[in-house]
Amino acid sequence: MSDDRQSLSDLAALTGAAAAPAPAAPAAPSYDADGEPVAAAPAPVVSTMPLREKIIDAQGRAYATGRRKDAVARVWLKPGSGKITVNGRDQEIYFARPTLRLVINQPFGVAEREGQYDVVCTVTGGGLSGQAGAVKHGISQALTRFEPVLRAPVKAAGFLTRDSRAVERKKYGKAKARRSFQFSKR
Repeated sequence: MSDDRQSLSDLAALTGAAAAPAPAAPAAPSYDADGEPVAAAPAPVVSTMPLREKIIDAQGRAYATGRRKDAVARVWLKPGSGKITVNGRDQEIYFARPTLRLVINQPFGVAEREGQYDVVCTVTGGGLSGQAGAVKHGISQALTRFEPVLRAPVKAAGFLTRDSRAVERKKYGKAKARRSFQFSKR
């Protein structure tokens, strides 16, 4: 891994501004216990660059894909009034159960952005519970692409990780994944 250290003169060269060295006052030398001069420690390099960049399309939307069980959600997020549309229908109609709507709005609650973004998403596959989890995953991903600063709280809540739990497959010689057929003594 290469170590790319930059100084103020490199920054001035990038911006095209002439870096005028400021006259520094000579510091008094420090000595150790033996009377030997001690070299000053280098100043720590502080980066003001954001860790990630904002990723939006030509319409000003952030796009992300969310997955859960067999469901896949394609999510577009843009600033707005907080309206969430799923497969062309309002979220109250598509996800009739309040618990599913609560799952969808969790990323906005953690990021403290309730009612600030409009969401348009299309969901395919799975059932309603898996689809709600997929939309939550997609909203979380899109939110961190639109506002990279929110990545830390959303990641700490565990919303950026795809929930890999799925139904276990049925095995041969069994009634279900692990359930055996009824045992008969005689």
